Amino acid sequence: MIMNKIRIIIVSPQSLFRQGIEHSLAEMRDIMISEAAEVNDKLLSEIDNLPPDVALVDIDGPSDNGLTLARQIKQRSPSIAVVVLTSNPSDAQLFQALKAQAVAYLNKEVTANELANIIRRVSYGEHPINESLTNRPKVAEQVLHQFQELSWRTEAEGFISPLTPREREILSYIAQGYPNKQIAAELDISEQTIKNHVTSILRKLNANARTEAVVVAIKQGLISIT
Repeated sequence: MIMNKIRIIIVSPQSLFRQGIEHSLAEMRDIMISEAAEVNDKLLSEIDNLPPDVALVDIDGPSDNGLTLARQIKQRSPSIAVVVLTSNPSDAQLFQALKAQAVAYLNKEVTANELANIIRRVSYGEHPINESLTNRPKVAEQVLHQFQELSWRTEAEGFISPLTPREREILSYIAQGYPNKQIAAELDISEQTIKNHVTSILRKLNANARTEAVVVAIKQGLISIT
């Protein structure tokens, strides 16, 4: 049924790219493309009026229109999962995607099945972009540095409270992009218990967000980089 489908919007300055994604996802029964468009003045209003579950945003181009749009979508509609796609992945661009609060950062060489799987994951609340942090420690360092500058955590790192084994386990799942509900299922405990643990983790690491907690934990060696 259409009601159960994941509603997505495709945004790209390249019409052939938009058409390619539409064609690739046309056979996916659980995904419905509500719109495919380039960046224009009306787009944000249209998203406000009929918000999708997932926004696929092409960030290639001579300007930063794609990243700017990704940032604006999250600012206006935090519940929309923004997936950014690029033909030239780089640490610098990944960092900007993290700042824009994108939930996934993909190479345009991704296959249709891989893209569909990412769309499903982010629609369930997962953050696959966190996996990029464990694989790219330089970006993790950059994110940590920014968080430190923003929150003036000059002394916090020296006074991090030790995490319990369970908290480390949960933090490892967070680093893999798992949402609370899925972590609860994996560990066979309630979602509320997971929320309580996450609150404790953020407090102990003096972190304001899950991504910051992951970065601090990598920096401190509390979870391993795979």
